[in-house]
Amino acid sequence: MGSGCTVPPRTTADGKPCFLVGGGQGYLSRVADDMERVQLGMALELLGHADDVLADYGATAAQLRYLSARMAESLRDVHRVAVSRGARMADPVLEPQPE
Repeated sequence: MGSGCTVPPRTTADGKPCFLVGGGQGYLSRVADDMERVQLGMALELLGHADDVLADYGATAAQLRYLSARMAESLRDVHRVAVSRGARMADPVLEPQPE
């Protein structure tokens, strides 16, 4: 995390952002970074599972709904990580720059 940066790495049970303020070197920052690594790793594992389920033409509607729900959860986590990491950048690139 950048110095004095406030980013929402997690949300409360009712969906409101939780904020961690600090210089990025403390215990809670390391825990948040570890959590992000776990979430990104789980997203990668889920992609492999999705490939397997989608390749199985016998997959049931219930299996596909379950997979879709897990993928939506994972995408929310990955988006949260991306936003958090983007907020930590000194000069985040939000739009392509003209050449």
